[in-house]
Amino acid sequence: MPVLHNRVNNEELKQLMLSEKEPRTTVSFYKYFNIADPVAFRNENYIKFNELKVFGRIYIAHEGINGQVSVPAGNYEAFKEALYAAAPELNGVRMNIAVDDDGKSFWVLRMKVRPKVVADGIDDPAFDPSKTGKYLKAKDYNELAEKPDTIIVDMRNHYEYEVGHFERAIEIPSDTFRDQLPMAVDMLKDKKDQNIIMYCTGGIRCEKASAYMLHNGFKNVFHVEGGIIEYARKAKEQQLPVKFIGKNFVFDERLGERITEDIIAECHICGKPCDTHTNCANDGCHLLFIQCPECAAQYEGCCSESCMEEKNMSPEEQKALRAGRENGTMIFNKSKDHPLRKHREEWKAEQLKRQAEHEQ
Repeated sequence: MPVLHNRVNNEELKQLMLSEKEPRTTVSFYKYFNIADPVAFRNENYIKFNELKVFGRIYIAHEGINGQVSVPAGNYEAFKEALYAAAPELNGVRMNIAVDDDGKSFWVLRMKVRPKVVADGIDDPAFDPSKTGKYLKAKDYNELAEKPDTIIVDMRNHYEYEVGHFERAIEIPSDTFRDQLPMAVDMLKDKKDQNIIMYCTGGIRCEKASAYMLHNGFKNVFHVEGGIIEYARKAKEQQLPVKFIGKNFVFDERLGERITEDIIAECHICGKPCDTHTNCANDGCHLLFIQCPECAAQYEGCCSESCMEEKNMSPEEQKALRAGRENGTMIFNKSKDHPLRKHREEWKAEQLKRQAEHEQ
């Protein structure tokens, strides 16, 4: 029987990917449609995609498929044909090609069966995710967004919104997509007759969100076709004004693709303009945060002095320190209550103290 999962050390796979000579294309895709047997669908297509050296993440559920992958340039057309042939509903499915791509986004293929491709918390049997709002292409988005009574809604998490978003977009301040859905309905309950545009990274979250808004009585709901990725690519191809400012956060090794040169976020330690996400270099933390080059050097890629100290301990000391401690809970911090905000205030106070001592 063919191997249906990776058996090679993860670090070895990463090094193999980095040593490849052929360029790769990073692409995302999704489709809501009924998959009767997700496990069989997964196993059959894992074999095909693995043979084409596809890397990345693909989630499969009864409600459809969601994937972010990188493909060797020479295999891209073959991969498209294999994906299109996987089910009649996937024939011609939109492929969102990355805007700012070095092809080094993934190094292993992971295909997982899940209860849903996007966890939404919806248990209403009458809800139909296929009954979505109207698609907006880049030109249509720009025109509708110019109208003063149009409401633009970002359906991503705070750490995504923080580094880049559409002009005039409002944030739904919740920690998870499943909490954002009812919150969006409540926040906009008095706007049911206005034009509402929803958007996300690649389209999958805002498409379901648009269906949920229609399900709750909203009349004029739109969503950006292909999300930020497709919008940015088409706007640049067609030489349209780009209404997205800053960086688009992506869930792969890149952690972001630049859309415009605007830097709208700050280093979470010192507050300097910066939009570079990184994971804390301490293996017992790995917090996702924004760090400028100066702080990266000062803290050796860590989020705090305590993490830097822990990182520099012997393996035995680190292991003893982490015994019984839950690690990794803040890898993707989804709220505004980021643990480094307090640290940043302490850092500023320390800098002011040192400056005062120097001037005396």
